[in-house]
Amino acid sequence: MGILRKLTIAVLVFAVILGAGLFYLMQGDTAELSVEAVAGTDPTLEEPAAESFPTVQIAKPVGWEDGQVPEAAEGLTVNRFAEGLDHPRVLYGLPNGDVLVTLTRAPAAEGDGDDGIIATIRGWVASYLFSEAGAGGESPNEIVLLRDADGDGSAELQQTILSEGLDSPSGMGWLDGTLYVANHNAVLAFDYELGSDAVLGEPRKLMDLPAGGGHWMRNMEIHPDGDRFYIAVGSVSNIGESGMAVEEGRAMIWEYDLTTDIQRQFATGLRNPNGLDFSPWSGELWTTVNERDMLGSDLVPDYLTNVPVGAQYGWPWIYYRDNFDRRVEAPMPRFLDTYTRNPEYALGPHVAALGLVFTAEGHRMGGDMASGAFIARHGSWNRKPPSGYDVVYVAFDERGNPIGKPVPVLIGFLNEDGTTKGRPTWVEWASDGSLLVSDDTAGIIWRTIAPESAPGVAISKLTGEPLRPQGELIDPRASFEEDYLRRDAGQ
Repeated sequence: MGILRKLTIAVLVFAVILGAGLFYLMQGDTAELSVEAVAGTDPTLEEPAAESFPTVQIAKPVGWEDGQVPEAAEGLTVNRFAEGLDHPRVLYGLPNGDVLVTLTRAPAAEGDGDDGIIATIRGWVASYLFSEAGAGGESPNEIVLLRDADGDGSAELQQTILSEGLDSPSGMGWLDGTLYVANHNAVLAFDYELGSDAVLGEPRKLMDLPAGGGHWMRNMEIHPDGDRFYIAVGSVSNIGESGMAVEEGRAMIWEYDLTTDIQRQFATGLRNPNGLDFSPWSGELWTTVNERDMLGSDLVPDYLTNVPVGAQYGWPWIYYRDNFDRRVEAPMPRFLDTYTRNPEYALGPHVAALGLVFTAEGHRMGGDMASGAFIARHGSWNRKPPSGYDVVYVAFDERGNPIGKPVPVLIGFLNEDGTTKGRPTWVEWASDGSLLVSDDTAGIIWRTIAPESAPGVAISKLTGEPLRPQGELIDPRASFEEDYLRRDAGQ
């Protein structure tokens, strides 16, 4: 056998072995737990299994057929409130009953701090995944007004009211004649009167935001007092692999004071916060958060949690209070493990939790969903089998604490063959008490309601006197002995 032939055979054998190895690595990790097991107030957290290559299972969007609708929970009906929209994401209900929706996609990539072939490969992979998941292409950069003037549950008016000055817009808010819009790189304020069919005039920039990045959406929520708002900004990376310098100002929630025009970091260590709303029980800010990837199909669950001022949730070094991510190369801040908070409620691994609203006064979702939160789970790209692709309800007790497991509200987005009809993205209340859900890849806004239900009452806000400061030092043993003797005498 000639030397050339031997070399050819050796090369072919090597290629086969290399191909087989790559094929094995690309198979990814199959989940051993159900989504429900990794959800709730006490989720099962398995030992991490770090991946060299991410598990990839993308549900390619194929759209809804004429007349098709998601499957709603018992007692609910669902219909198309609006359709034919170009990638609708965030919904915002105005006080006069009009609904605004941002038509948006990721901004053009500008790099994440890396140079060279690694950045090129990462960008190519990200572009491919976006395209396969139905999120590729240029951002429409529009805000569309939806109006159901005749009250039949369908918006007969769909009109673009703003496109100038927008750059991958997400969150919105309206207050006293001003429409606030969060672009991926700044928060803008526009003059806008309710009922107007266009936003006129030049915007005013209130604050800059870290631009683009792996997580580009910037949701916002105005405080009920009307004197400040909050902005959610996600990280560039999975676990800081691009260096922590590019993460400055990211993986956190910002607060902006409208009376002083001063901004501050409100809470940190949140890899990718998205939905924001205020608890009707306590008035405290809550958020949904997308956690880290490449630790297997069962880790790490996305979550829903309260966000007190100064809160730290550990990203990228720690997840779920005391679980250390040994892959992180950046030095961990001293004592971080002593003040990292545990999320209140797990929503399942890789479900991509986005939009969030609490049960509101006047809702018409029925008595079984009268005290909790509604969350859009956009759906996984890196879990086998897929997770999310639904809208769920999380019940809260009378003290404002989440309980139980997520309850399906809308399902049927994911097909048995692994494709998807659409992907639920955001949730918002309509003025008639129905729940609106944006479906970005399908270009549809769904409306769901319990038609036989009366408008729900408001959740009672918790009240109570704060603990009075102790006026003198008292040995706690004395109080214990006093209580013990009192009970003993009573017996």
